[in-house]
Amino acid sequence: MKLTNEYLQKYIKPENFFNRDLSWLEFNRKVLQEVIDPSLPLLDKIKFISIFFSNLDEFYMIRVAGIKEQIRAKVTDTSIDGLTPVEQLKNIEKTIHPMLEQIYSFWKDEIIPQLRENKIFICSIDELGNEEKETLNNYFLKEIYPVLTPLAFDPGRPFPYISNLSLSFALLVKKTSGEKYFARVKVPNILPFLLRIDQIVKPNALNGSNGCNKFIWIDDLIKANLYLLFPGLEVLEAYSFRITRDTDLEIQEDEADDLLQVIEESIKQRKFGSVVRLEVEKLMPEYMIDTLIENLEITKNDVHIIDGRLSLSDVIVLYDLPLPGIKEKAFHPFTPEIFEQENIFSLIQRKDILLHYPFESFAPVEEFIKQASQDPDVLAIKQTLYRIGPNSPIVRYLIEAAERKKQVAVLVELKARFDEENNIYWARELEKAGVHVVYGLVGLKTHAKMALVIRKEADGVKRYLHLSTGNYNIDTAKIYTDLSLFTTDEEICTDVSEIFNFLTGYSEQKSFRKLWVAPVNIRQKFIELIEREINNVENGSAGHLIFKMNALVDPILIAALYEASKCGVKVDLIVRGVCCLIPQQQGLSENIRVISIVGRFLEHSRVYYFNNGGKEEVYCSSADLMQRNLDRRVEVTFPIFDNDLKKFIINTILNACLNDNVKARLLMPTGKYVFNKPVYNENRICYQELMMTHHAPSNKKILQKEVSQ
Repeated sequence: MKLTNEYLQKYIKPENFFNRDLSWLEFNRKVLQEVIDPSLPLLDKIKFISIFFSNLDEFYMIRVAGIKEQIRAKVTDTSIDGLTPVEQLKNIEKTIHPMLEQIYSFWKDEIIPQLRENKIFICSIDELGNEEKETLNNYFLKEIYPVLTPLAFDPGRPFPYISNLSLSFALLVKKTSGEKYFARVKVPNILPFLLRIDQIVKPNALNGSNGCNKFIWIDDLIKANLYLLFPGLEVLEAYSFRITRDTDLEIQEDEADDLLQVIEESIKQRKFGSVVRLEVEKLMPEYMIDTLIENLEITKNDVHIIDGRLSLSDVIVLYDLPLPGIKEKAFHPFTPEIFEQENIFSLIQRKDILLHYPFESFAPVEEFIKQASQDPDVLAIKQTLYRIGPNSPIVRYLIEAAERKKQVAVLVELKARFDEENNIYWARELEKAGVHVVYGLVGLKTHAKMALVIRKEADGVKRYLHLSTGNYNIDTAKIYTDLSLFTTDEEICTDVSEIFNFLTGYSEQKSFRKLWVAPVNIRQKFIELIEREINNVENGSAGHLIFKMNALVDPILIAALYEASKCGVKVDLIVRGVCCLIPQQQGLSENIRVISIVGRFLEHSRVYYFNNGGKEEVYCSSADLMQRNLDRRVEVTFPIFDNDLKKFIINTILNACLNDNVKARLLMPTGKYVFNKPVYNENRICYQELMMTHHAPSNKKILQKEVSQ
């Protein structure tokens, strides 16, 4: 075997890799590009503004927090691209600040005027009429004032605790004696950050007078009434600020007697994580910033001075306005007709079935578990749950199955970041119903998406299987692009049965029949099949790899792709987010092209194509090509054997992505992306639009012809 770790190490040099975090920022820049896209309707621009800021919050809570922790620990080791933690942080801040300036300027100069043109007004107090002011003041006294808590800061009262991502006011108040004091007032998260003025003034009206939609920031209303919280004192100054804390859980699993209890305790501790960012409004005076810096135990480098409202993630509420004229046309997923014809088990027994949501509905997956819970011939259900969501019909059907005395075993991954509390709740509900619940494995996250149904039939016990690239979550299935497979393939079902035995019991199994399983053999399988493409080229055949994923970070697999390129293999990579591979580099990667698609839906499916000398192979997976997915998670990569399904993935999905000249960006050797614009007379191809328009069976042949031209 040529592609040994030792051989591939020759590529592991700083100049051969992009920095992971700077690459992620380029993904968020693509989100920003959607904001400023003149062809995008107004409310969809606002949706992307919200996504931009939500992404940035999570980036600071996890990635920047980790880098700052390294700096505090005086770690000087370099990342794979050769940067120390200090250098990474400097480059991150240098990249982020111009993006923030651009998006705030666009909000002020473009979005606000466009909102007003469409009779959507985010008003200041001064812009309101007397009736509106009086109504809002009454609303403040009845609905807001009772939940506000002024917190003093003086020798007898310590600096108050500031919660993560909460908006607060820093105040200077003066007593009648002339003494001045610092105080803090939090804007409670339970209150809506944008108040509909017209609905408060006229509660039964869908819109205000003249069809207007009038809003006010709740913090503006609170600021105008702060004097009521300090009776007898004068409020001299009041400025808003917001902090971001380190929220990455540190779980000592090897020391845990009860994983659920440890994670619950870790969640409680999360709110006390160190402060990694302080955002303050531009007018806040220096002495007040210094007071916050000292008491939050941060430095001036952690301060972001914002010329605008602190974080615009809350503007997503505007997207829900019933104004179809300034929003992309509503899309309703298509449910394949075959699911309306007969019992789902007889369908799967006859032929493998592929679903491509959100273009096709997630409903058949729900129906699969529902029928399994109700069918008297079903003996057992086994399933993994990673991100379940707050309102899960899947969990309800699993509970029903247990109540009907079926054997139900579920692995609920408690370590799914930011979903820990939700997953703990569902794990307990499942346990109450008698479900066998496993919380996860020590040292490993279970990220595989599997649902196995065991059914007693006339000719014996039969297994029915669902595998997916995405979660069993009805909400994300509407906005994430994913692929899932129904099959009764005996060898694949046996593999999955053995994986569940590994998850619920003990196993040191090292090989499987048809599945690739992390951390057992996924990395090795990728290496073997990349080397097969190299051998095919060396033997005079064509070599072609197409990998579609969310992130490409693993240095060994990047090195293998460099070697493939050097040997003449054509490599097309469709990477939504982080990409540490440098494409189109002379002598290194001239045969590698990287594109990224950011559009209406979040690209989430992982598809891996190998030309195999014309005997094409396609695999779908829960795993991205990152060290964590290959080495520290339970992941499953599954083959697509059915020729029609395989052709659909290759000729329709992958070709449409590679030919996209509307939402696709090409990654340059500089680390920047440029739009893949259509050339003269070239047909306009937008992958996601094609999927929405042509996903009905009657249109599939038309679509395949279009994207192949």
